[in-house]
Amino acid sequence: MSVTGGSSGIGKSVATLAAKHGANVTIIARNLKRLEEATLDITKAAANSSQRIQHLSLDLSSDYSTVENALWALEEESGPIYMLINCAGGAVCGKLEDTSANDIQGQISMNFLSTVYPTKALISRMKSRGEGIVAITGSISSLFGIYGFSIYSSTKFALRGFAEALQMETKPYGVSVTLAFPPDTDTPGFANEQKTKPMETRLICESAGLIHPDVVAEKILNDALKGKFFSYVGLEGWLVSTVCAGMSPPSSYSALVLEVLLMGPLRLVSAGLLMNFNAIVKKCKHDRNKNKKVE
Repeated sequence: MSVTGGSSGIGKSVATLAAKHGANVTIIARNLKRLEEATLDITKAAANSSQRIQHLSLDLSSDYSTVENALWALEEESGPIYMLINCAGGAVCGKLEDTSANDIQGQISMNFLSTVYPTKALISRMKSRGEGIVAITGSISSLFGIYGFSIYSSTKFALRGFAEALQMETKPYGVSVTLAFPPDTDTPGFANEQKTKPMETRLICESAGLIHPDVVAEKILNDALKGKFFSYVGLEGWLVSTVCAGMSPPSSYSALVLEVLLMGPLRLVSAGLLMNFNAIVKKCKHDRNKNKKVE
């Protein structure tokens, strides 16, 4: 198994859980120091001393040929990669007009290309072997746009389209694709995200609470191993993924029937949530205007 973004957050939790279950794990990220520290932690969690726990320092979005060569070399050294868990990514929050062009390009590279490049490098090999699993970590923002996430939501929406198309390409070859929609998760990336998060975004997101990365990791790993296309956490995740199912492949016939029966009523629920979110945005604007008049 290889886990991108594996030096911290959800990626590290996925790698640790897989190691506990006896898997050989390679974590991939840019920061060598954090990779070394994470590798030691994951090694301690391993089920036995014969497991291979290693790391690879690699910029996943800057140059495709470098990514391809590095991952092919990894397979030559350590054997075929059966499961690729894409967890690399992060958010820079803010209104569109407050987001720099560099931050826009950085979000596209970090959240989209850092998933597409390693997946492209390995997918033909998985298909030729007739087996494999690709997991893609999107976000609840892959399903609907949220104030302050105009660029972040765009990159996560792109991952949904990528996952849906890829699933259709790989299914005949025995390779499954899972798209995860984690809510706000207590990770270093989330802490960094809070630094630029507008008040509107904070208030909207607070209603869903904060999830421990181990909970998200267990759900992603279990759903990927079961071959489910959608992986979500909690009631909100279920509600949004159901109402936004659209042309996505159903996990089972029973899930499809449930979506058909509930999509109409849940559309009313989602419309109510959107009304609440818009009310929050309107109140924040009113409060700012009021404060300006006082000053």
